[in-house]
Amino acid sequence: MSDPQNTSAAPLRRLFAPVRALFVGDASAGVLLILVAAAAMLAANSAFAGEYDALINGKFGWYPHPKLSSLHYVVNDGLMAVFFFVVGLEVKREMVQGQLADPAARRLPMVAAAAGMAVPAIVYMLVSGGGEYTRGWAIPAATDIAFAMGVLGLLGNRVPASLRLFLLTVAIVDDIGAVLVIALFYTEIESMTSFLMWMGASAAVLGVMIAMNRARVSVFWPYILLAIALWFCVLNTGIHATIAGVLAALTIPLHRRDGNSMLEKLEHGLAPWSAYLVVPVFGFANAGVSLAGMGVADLLEPLPLAVAAGLVVGKQLGIFTTVFICDKTGFAPRPENASWAEIWGISILCGIGFTMSLFIGLLAFSDQEMINSAKIGILTGSAISAIMGFVVLRMTTNHPDADCDDQGSTPSAA
Repeated sequence: MSDPQNTSAAPLRRLFAPVRALFVGDASAGVLLILVAAAAMLAANSAFAGEYDALINGKFGWYPHPKLSSLHYVVNDGLMAVFFFVVGLEVKREMVQGQLADPAARRLPMVAAAAGMAVPAIVYMLVSGGGEYTRGWAIPAATDIAFAMGVLGLLGNRVPASLRLFLLTVAIVDDIGAVLVIALFYTEIESMTSFLMWMGASAAVLGVMIAMNRARVSVFWPYILLAIALWFCVLNTGIHATIAGVLAALTIPLHRRDGNSMLEKLEHGLAPWSAYLVVPVFGFANAGVSLAGMGVADLLEPLPLAVAAGLVVGKQLGIFTTVFICDKTGFAPRPENASWAEIWGISILCGIGFTMSLFIGLLAFSDQEMINSAKIGILTGSAISAIMGFVVLRMTTNHPDADCDDQGSTPSAA
C-alpha cells in the first residue's frame, strides 16, 4: 500500500528536480560558468566597466615576465595551464583504461568529434569569407563540456546514460584536437635562436619527467616542480604555455601501487579546483564585452555571424550527420537507447563552445575590436545552442525521470 505522504510529495519533488539537478554532479560547474559569464557581461556594461577593465587588463607594478604583466595574462597563460593539466590527465586515463581504450567504443566519438571540428571550421570560412578573418577558423571548433553538462543537468535523468557518455567522450576527443590546433596553428616564434634554446630546455625537462615515469617514481613533488619548470620553458618558446600542462600530465604515472594511482589522485584532487575556480576565473576575465552602441547589425557582421553559425549550424551538422552515416553503414552503431531526435539534441549542445572558443579567439586575433566581435559570436552561438539543445531534448526525450523521483532519489546530471 502506498504512503499518502510520499504520494503527495512526489509532484513537488518532480517540480524541483531541475533545481536540485543544478547543484549535483557535473551540472553545478556548468551552471557556475553560466552565472560567471553573465556577471562578466554585466560588469562590462555597467557603471563599473572602467574598474572591470582595470582589474583585468591593468598592468602590474612589478611582474616577473612580460607574458605575466596583467591579470588577463596570468589567467590565460598561467592559471589555464592547470585546466589543461587536468584535461591531459583525463585524456591519458581515458586513452589507457577508459572509454577511448577500446577501439570499437572510441570509433564513433572520435569520428564524430573530428567532423564536429571540421564542419564548423568550413561553415566559418564560408560565412566570413576568409581574408582577415581566416585566423579565426578554429574558434567554433571546440565544445565546452562544463557548459554542456550544465544544460544536461536541467534535464535530470531524462537523457539516456549512453548519450551522456557519448557527449563526454566527444568532448575529450575535442579537447585533444583543440590542443593540437593551438600547438600547430597558433604558435608565434619571435626569435628562432631563443625558440630552439627554450625548446631544448623543454625537451630536457620533459625527458626527465618521462624517465621518472619509467622508473615508477611515485612521489608527487618532483613531478609538480618539473611541471612548473616545463611551463616556464614552454612560456618562453612562443608556443602557448598551457600546452605544457597537457605534456606534463601525460608523464604522470597511471600504474597502481598499493591500490592507488597517482594520476587518478591528482585528477580527483585538481578537477574541482579546475571546474570551480580556474574555469570560472577565466570566464570572468574573458567573457566581459561592452555592448555600448551595438545593435542587431553588429551581430550580422561577418566575424560574429561566422562564429555563431559555426557553433550553431556547423557543430550539429557535422556530428549528427556523422553519427547517422556511421550507424547506417555499419561502421559504428549509434548510442544505445537513443532516438535520432535525442542524438540531434546532443549534437546541438556540442555547439556550446564557451571556454576553449574564447581561448582560441584570444590567440587568433590581436586587434581588440576583432576579439570582441569573436566573443559576441561565441556568446551568441553558445546561448542559442544551449537553449535550442535543451528544448529539443526536453520535447523529444523518451526517458522520463518519474521513477527515479518517485523513489525520492536525487537526479543525476544525465
